[in-house]
Amino acid sequence: MSVKIEESWAKVLSAEFEKDYFKQLIEFVKEEYKNQTVYPKGQDIFRAFDACPFDSVKVVILGQDPYHGPGQANGLCFSVHEGVPFPPSLVNIFKEIKNDIGRDIPPHGSLDRWAKQGVLLLNATLTVRAHQAGSHQKKGWEMFTDSVIGHLGASRKDVVYFLWGSYAQKKAAMVSPTDNLVLKSPHPSPLSAYRGFFGENQFSKANEYLASKGQEEIEW
Repeated sequence: MSVKIEESWAKVLSAEFEKDYFKQLIEFVKEEYKNQTVYPKGQDIFRAFDACPFDSVKVVILGQDPYHGPGQANGLCFSVHEGVPFPPSLVNIFKEIKNDIGRDIPPHGSLDRWAKQGVLLLNATLTVRAHQAGSHQKKGWEMFTDSVIGHLGASRKDVVYFLWGSYAQKKAAMVSPTDNLVLKSPHPSPLSAYRGFFGENQFSKANEYLASKGQEEIEW
């Protein structure tokens, strides 16, 4: 089936798009967009891939659900468009970056600049009903995004994986810790950030690793 997604990802994932679960998932998602308020906008569902081609991926940050408030979700995990107030998790991410590498908190919450540098900002579930966190879980998105991690793990080395919270950390099994850098910590949400997200210095660790592999560091 035809899916509008960046060319390099289209090649890597072509077999996935033909599987029954994916076809059923797309039918479910189409019905939801027809009958419910669903985020992000339809054209932004695969935006994480469009913004960061397969061969460009240096870092993977894994989220769980898109934001479910009006105007927040933009297809990149943890990111919001310019002019949208920072959600609490994003505030904590920026705080930790400031504490870690001294970079001032930016004037907006768009993470497009990260994606352009090779950061794949991937939610495990790519759509959600308005105001209903988790409403599109267990419909097939997780199988799809697992396959994304699986393809990266199988054919790309020297990638940094940020796995925040127990949900994301389950994906570690698909990635070789000897061929990549896997950074685990509690989630940056206000409920858990103080249990070990703050003070881990993961952003400088990621850059040190990339530099050691001859790759350009990320300007966080």
